[in-house]
Amino acid sequence: MEEVTIAAEVGRPTGSRPSRRLRTSGKVPAVLYGHGTDPMALAVDSRELRNALTGEAGLNALITLNVDSESHLAMARHLQRHPVKGTLDHVDFVIVRRDEVVTAEVPITLVGEAEAVNREDGIVEQQLFSLTIKAKPLDIPAGLEADISGLVIGEAVRVADLKLPSGVETEVDPEDAVVVGQPPAAEELPPEPAEGEEVAEGEEGAAAAEGEGGEAAASEGGGEQSSEGGGEGGGE
Repeated sequence: MEEVTIAAEVGRPTGSRPSRRLRTSGKVPAVLYGHGTDPMALAVDSRELRNALTGEAGLNALITLNVDSESHLAMARHLQRHPVKGTLDHVDFVIVRRDEVVTAEVPITLVGEAEAVNREDGIVEQQLFSLTIKAKPLDIPAGLEADISGLVIGEAVRVADLKLPSGVETEVDPEDAVVVGQPPAAEELPPEPAEGEEVAEGEEGAAAAEGEGGEAAASEGGGEQSSEGGGEGGGE
């Protein structure tokens, strides 16, 4: 793993207002601790830190912090970001040694094409996006790959199927699924009307038919009365 060197200013003032002023000036408030060292309040250049954490090693970059006349090998942990901008608001640096085993989160990338799943219009569902591993700082991989070329519907690629580099271990359950082949999503059909609604519509139609029949009968009856009345009047 490539090591990155960053200059750090020691003795920054603490508190919300001084921290805001630091960020405005292009610096990130930080703290350094570990291995019996008293916590030190630091300030690092935001651009240098961003470049260090977006390299090949990502958030697991091994960083040498130059603090005055001393150098400390550290890794960035407990990053706090702005809720809207996503910029770094604060970072904790933990001192590490090259010969000690540390814990890290490593991203998982899917490789290959799940042709069997695609042929049946299935879904490739990734359930585990990173893996917690233990390794020496220089042995931490930039990422892990999950091969899905043999994935079929109803099966999964599990933690045990991941190829861990030499010197890398994990305590995650080997049976935990990383990615699963899911069946096609069921199409939603329009809801059928309830039985009560069908009866109501039938009753409404029957009532309407009866109403039309009654009007027709009344119309015929009125015609007969008018004809009879006219005949009697003519006779007189």
